[in-house]
Amino acid sequence: MAKYGEALKYQREKNGYTQNALSKATGLKQQMISWWEADKGLPNIDFCVQLADFYGISLDELVGRGIRQYETAYEFTYEHADTKLTHKEQKK
Repeated sequence: MAKYGEALKYQREKNGYTQNALSKATGLKQQMISWWEADKGLPNIDFCVQLADFYGISLDELVGRGIRQYETAYEFTYEHADTKLTHKEQKK
């Protein structure tokens, strides 16, 4: 299971906020932020969108999904916002 709390804490600290400062800046309760970061519960999608917008990142980045690879009829690789998206046809 993913450690969403660690990802949320990482983004908060990366952006230089304490839980209390993030609470004041976003209007979210500090207790909720603490609960989520301790992996005692998950924020609903509305709170995730609010935090992602606040940090200026995607929802994937917010929850620690910066690098993913998907395979279908083509091979797609999404690495990070700073890198390029590539795809190529699979060999038959």
